[in-house]
Amino acid sequence: MSTPGNAWKPAHASLSAYLDDHLLGAETGVRLFSAARRTWEGSEYEQTFADLAAEISGERDELEQLILALGYRRNKFKKAVAMAGAVTGKLGPINPLSTGGGTTGQFELETLQSIVRAKECLWRTLLALSPHDHRFNPARLQEMIDMAGRQQDAVARVMEETAPERFLTGTLAAQS
Repeated sequence: MSTPGNAWKPAHASLSAYLDDHLLGAETGVRLFSAARRTWEGSEYEQTFADLAAEISGERDELEQLILALGYRRNKFKKAVAMAGAVTGKLGPINPLSTGGGTTGQFELETLQSIVRAKECLWRTLLALSPHDHRFNPARLQEMIDMAGRQQDAVARVMEETAPERFLTGTLAAQS
């Protein structure tokens, strides 16, 4: 903590670890949004998830570039975990049958929303640091926060529109 009169300065070890944790999460997010695109292939939501997967991938790349620009390095253990996750992620850990239906489909959509919310928290944290650390671009961080909101809304829309098919039977589900 800074005391009055002392200038704030980056705690590089903490900031580096925090960003590296989020990069690991972003890599997981890219895999899960790509899996969701495959899950919803052939449906009216396929393009939604294709767009989201591309955006999430671009944001992951931007975070990785930020980490490098700040002079930080990836933690080798976390990098290995990410590589292992890439292999196991192909097995569809959240929705192994790759269907949008049932409780696994619901859980997959809720997980995707949680991932985007965590990413939004990253951008909000960096925005809060930006007055004290000139290395962060407040305008770009606000754009990332706004994008995360749109992404959460897109996943929520799919979840809300498809929930009746998962949890209702008979004519109610058909009318919804």
